[in-house]
Amino acid sequence: MKKFLFILTFLCSGVLLIQAQMNKIEFVEYDLDNGLHVILHEDNSTPIVAVSVMYHVGSKNEKPDRTGFAHFFEHLLFEGSENIGRGEFFNYVQKNGGTLNANTTYDRTYYYEILPSNKLNLGLWLESERMLHATVDIEGVETQREVVKEERRLRVDNQPYGTIVEEVMKRAFTKHPYQWPVIGYMEHLDAAEEEDYVQFYKDFYVPNNAILSIAGNINIEETKALIEKYFGSIPKGDDPYRPSIVEPAMTGEIRDTVFDNIQLPAVIQAYRIPAQGTKDYYAVDMLGTLLSQGESSRLNKALVDEQQKALFVGNFPFGLEDPGVSLAFGITNAGVSPEDLEAAMNVEIDRVKTELISDKEFQKLKNQIESDFIQSNTTVAGIAESLANYRMYFGDTNLINTEIDRYLAVTKEDLMAAAKKYFSKDNRVVLTYLPKPAEEAKP
Repeated sequence: MKKFLFILTFLCSGVLLIQAQMNKIEFVEYDLDNGLHVILHEDNSTPIVAVSVMYHVGSKNEKPDRTGFAHFFEHLLFEGSENIGRGEFFNYVQKNGGTLNANTTYDRTYYYEILPSNKLNLGLWLESERMLHATVDIEGVETQREVVKEERRLRVDNQPYGTIVEEVMKRAFTKHPYQWPVIGYMEHLDAAEEEDYVQFYKDFYVPNNAILSIAGNINIEETKALIEKYFGSIPKGDDPYRPSIVEPAMTGEIRDTVFDNIQLPAVIQAYRIPAQGTKDYYAVDMLGTLLSQGESSRLNKALVDEQQKALFVGNFPFGLEDPGVSLAFGITNAGVSPEDLEAAMNVEIDRVKTELISDKEFQKLKNQIESDFIQSNTTVAGIAESLANYRMYFGDTNLINTEIDRYLAVTKEDLMAAAKKYFSKDNRVVLTYLPKPAEEAKP
């Protein structure tokens, strides 16, 4: 009986997966006169709506002596506006049964609310207030400075291995602004004055630098009218700054040691890779899945299960607008030296460069890619974000339906070629993380 139920569950799951693959995500998109790009997806299956605005500004748009501004504004723009009292932004959403959040990357800043669908106008009003006349003053700046400092202490400075990305990126990039962390350096936020923040808001928080993406239980024509009401009169801004710096190719391996508040050493290998959307990026991304996604992935199976040289291993590519990195890392098992772990990691990296993946493993990999692609668009919030991402990064919103074809077009030979091209020792940063030396006993 249990076997029968298992088989039935498996078959039903397969049917649902196939159905999800067949369901094309329909959307409408257009531009307002002020340059705001609008994307609408109608889904009446549940009485909720996701209202989101993605601004094409991330840490790479910052000045070298004013890092952290993009992330700082993610916090600052919840302070309020001319019509929203300080600290009331969250209350409006939560009192109406919704949730909200925001996040910042190297390339963009994203705000969203998930609300009951009859509160669509609330989400539009809040985001139009954020765009038109948010409160950017010294009181809010001082408040959020302390918030961001505490966030850095918790997530970076006092978090074991919390500086890995920061330490990698500042060595992998010497010219491009990807070299500084998204959270920025606190001395830059401390040195900035009120007019610096006002100017950043004026430069980047303009409709022609944003995408309004809405998904959920909406009526398209009614939503268009509401959008015109709340956003149509916002003036267009100047064209925002876009860095044109091209990072020089690496000419040799960069190695270094970092001492951290950790108990077990770690080995980090970061390889420079192409920008997302390029043909080679899809192969590199699939290699990341092959190496580290799931318990049966190559790195986990070899280094954790079989050789027991690592407590944890992983590999993930940074999908960035400009060329980024693919980061492999491992935390040593007790009694294992970083040198032994690195050698074992190198063996697995070399395997993808010298051996074609088997048909069975390749099919499993493609199944994982398809599953991940489908799962990313199973909620209205996920759909709203994907629609905005595809438009902003690729200029092709319909990739929400077709990007999977780019992954499935990657061959076994493409995987090996990408590994040979990018997973070279001359194209990587290698960091060894070691525990800080114990302090000498006080007399």
